Amino acid sequence: MRILIVGGGGREHALAWRLTQEGHEIAGAPGNPGVGQLGPLFENVSDALRGFEPELVVIGPEDPLIGGMADELRQRGIPTFGPGGMGARLEASKAWSKKMMEEAGVPTAAATIHTDYQEACEEVAKRFASGRHVAIKASGAALGKGVILCGDELHARHALSRMLLDEEFGDAGRLVVVEDFLEGREFSILTVVSEQGLLSLPVAQDYKRVGDGDTGENTGGMGTYSPVPWVTAEMVEETEARIVRPIVDHLRAKGVPYSGVLFSGVMVVDGSPYCLEYNVRFGDPETQSVMRRVEGVGDLLWAAAQGEALPPVRVTEPAAVTVVAASAGYPATSQKGVPITLGEMPEGVVVFHAGTAMQDGQLVTNGGRVLAVSAVADDLEQARARAYAGMDQVAFAGKHFRSDIGH
Repeated sequence: MRILIVGGGGREHALAWRLTQEGHEIAGAPGNPGVGQLGPLFENVSDALRGFEPELVVIGPEDPLIGGMADELRQRGIPTFGPGGMGARLEASKAWSKKMMEEAGVPTAAATIHTDYQEACEEVAKRFASGRHVAIKASGAALGKGVILCGDELHARHALSRMLLDEEFGDAGRLVVVEDFLEGREFSILTVVSEQGLLSLPVAQDYKRVGDGDTGENTGGMGTYSPVPWVTAEMVEETEARIVRPIVDHLRAKGVPYSGVLFSGVMVVDGSPYCLEYNVRFGDPETQSVMRRVEGVGDLLWAAAQGEALPPVRVTEPAAVTVVAASAGYPATSQKGVPITLGEMPEGVVVFHAGTAMQDGQLVTNGGRVLAVSAVADDLEQARARAYAGMDQVAFAGKHFRSDIGH
């Protein structure tokens, strides 16, 4: 099958790698140097449709999904994997997503929605007075950086000021969600959704904070591992029953058919799963670990795009660990044009490109999260050792990464 992958990050490289491993032809728009090693690259989707004539289009990032690209392509008769613009509101607006969760009966943290700074501060004061910590969330899509966990009222006021007064998050932060901070254990689950059912891929654990020991600012994700040993098959079933199916069914009842992938961020509190957030695309870097472990992804994406019953995937690798290498200053800033050297990788290791580019024949940095070193092995401990051995073979000025992924 000829598959066009829209996007240019690590998630898209991981999908491209998986699909080529299964014998499919891929192209990227715009792609990155890693994707370019696997198939042709096009500047935009229009050029790719003409020059590659794909049988299936897979839309990776949230922005084109929110903008309605899947709707446009389907209207032209092109099989497309990804939700339409209405379904993508689950990620475009955390405020709307919260409303949908409440209507669908999905367990989630108690929340209020605000546009006024003073009103939001009063709500924060009430919550801290009753002994609750809070999470302040920019309602709009903010590249995974729009959530600020606040342990005291001063921190929360500062977060609200950054969003509502300083407009640091742009349009994404003009509407904010103030919600109770849930304490527990967190995991991510990617569920492929078709008109004929749903199928969850192996779960993963994400590391959001930039520093070891979960310190520093939130990022788009600094690493993942899969499987998550404490997440049982029963917990996955309960998560599907309480968090995934209800929202898909509720959207359909409201005339918003959802197909594509649904990412659920889950917090387990006292043994019960709560929904932290929905994303409408494959998680990054969760996808890098999950794609290393499964086969049959091309058939799965095709079935979802066609609205057919979903075929099972095969789990072929026991464990995967993925570690992200970021450029100097990330997540606040990033350095572009810094030369990258890649040495020989250990057995079981694949390097997925994200913020990279080719400049006069030299691989260079081109963003905050530069690349991800992903390793598979018979167990997490061995996969972790391989991933960090691979990271030792990655060199560029200002490189930083977490040393505790998989612990």
